[in-house]
Amino acid sequence: MVLSECGRAPMTPQCGGSHVSSFPNEDLPRNRSVSLPAFGIVVLLIMLLPPLSILLGLAACCSSLDNGLLRTPPMGWLPWERFRCNTNCKADPGNCISENLIKSMADKMAEDGWKELGYEYVNLDDCWSAKERDSQGRLQPDPDRFPSGIKALADYVHSKGLKFGIYSDMGNYTCSGYPGTTLDTIDTDAKTFAEWEVDMLKLDGCYSNSSVKAIGYPKMSIALNKTGRPIAYSCSWPAYEGGLPPKVNYTVLGEICNLWRNFGDIQDSWESVVNIIEWYGNNQDKLQPAAGPGRWNDPDMLIIGNFGLSYEQSKVQMALWAILAAPLFMSSDLRTISEDAKYILQNKLLIYINQDSLGIQGQRIIQSRHFEVWKRILFNGQFAVAVMNNGTDGMPRPFTTNFAQLGILDCKEGYKIYNVLERMFLGDFALDTTINIEVTPTGVVLLFLWPLCSVTYFTKPVLRTQALELQ
Repeated sequence: MVLSECGRAPMTPQCGGSHVSSFPNEDLPRNRSVSLPAFGIVVLLIMLLPPLSILLGLAACCSSLDNGLLRTPPMGWLPWERFRCNTNCKADPGNCISENLIKSMADKMAEDGWKELGYEYVNLDDCWSAKERDSQGRLQPDPDRFPSGIKALADYVHSKGLKFGIYSDMGNYTCSGYPGTTLDTIDTDAKTFAEWEVDMLKLDGCYSNSSVKAIGYPKMSIALNKTGRPIAYSCSWPAYEGGLPPKVNYTVLGEICNLWRNFGDIQDSWESVVNIIEWYGNNQDKLQPAAGPGRWNDPDMLIIGNFGLSYEQSKVQMALWAILAAPLFMSSDLRTISEDAKYILQNKLLIYINQDSLGIQGQRIIQSRHFEVWKRILFNGQFAVAVMNNGTDGMPRPFTTNFAQLGILDCKEGYKIYNVLERMFLGDFALDTTINIEVTPTGVVLLFLWPLCSVTYFTKPVLRTQALELQ
């Protein structure tokens, strides 16, 4: 969470007669039936393979935190947006911040296909600890809500084939008033987290000042590395400094952190999602170069499956987070999440886009009265394009574009285009073809462009692939 120094602050295409077809049935819930595509080519089985299959050459080390972690954006679950700081386990035992809640979410992650898709982190956020450190000066969990201790909880999460993350704060207190990590307890806390076999640390920034943060965040990076345990490091530092240069030095940040929050907390509303998207678009020249493998801008949690977004608006968040190469941390109740929400969150082609091995953050390339167009460059000559309708008026609005307008002219033979969120193949498009789509109010169309250039079919991408002959 991001607080102030003392408290909370915040297609129907004209494509020469090509048939519109759908993705294979395996990708759809039981109540959604489709036909097999009517084109006979060999394509990557990207919609059927989990994103964890995306592997990068480890020899290509970057200048980010020297732990070799998060070469693609992390994916997982955390409680804050959905469960906040609910510590009343007597009145609300099923929804309070406790080991039972974390275990139940880990169970669902392992049982309901999330893990296979790449959602691998189960993280704690604020309000897990006791109000005092133990007699040796170490952080300790609330004994009533976490009676088994954090090490046992981490062991349970690991037993499910998942990873476990924890929260602290670079300040005297956490944002909710629990013991923070001060400059003199950084080494102790890093060692404690390593002993508990934690896999990720989110370090917030409440109840401290700029000078303390400037010392503390780099010091924690060093301390985590010294433990010898690979612990991914999420920093909230830039969010407390306005998120932009010159107050935020993204070169330094990329050398000490794996990901960072740089804007205020997301809330469960469409307005909040739009505010984040617009901030990233308005400041993309400063933010986009900072991101890459091992160092990610984090626009905050996915609120899909909660209460504040419509189905179409939920698609917008998922599509834009994929374009932004953002971490995908769900914060919803996986025990009761709707099939519609799962249909969005478990979209394999969308996850493939998000997890692209180049790690290039997308950018807004067109902004008009009703539409925004965002483009992301992907591996091997592929592209993702999101067309977002900001309007709230009436019917779906038509949108017409072409490859020249999108700045996608690399492959002279043209591109295969897929509607990602509808899981539909739209056809083969020559470079001089007009692309026509309709976008619902406060909705989005996310397109995946696969180059027709023959070189693409014979170039092996750096990921596990399986060829599929589609009848």
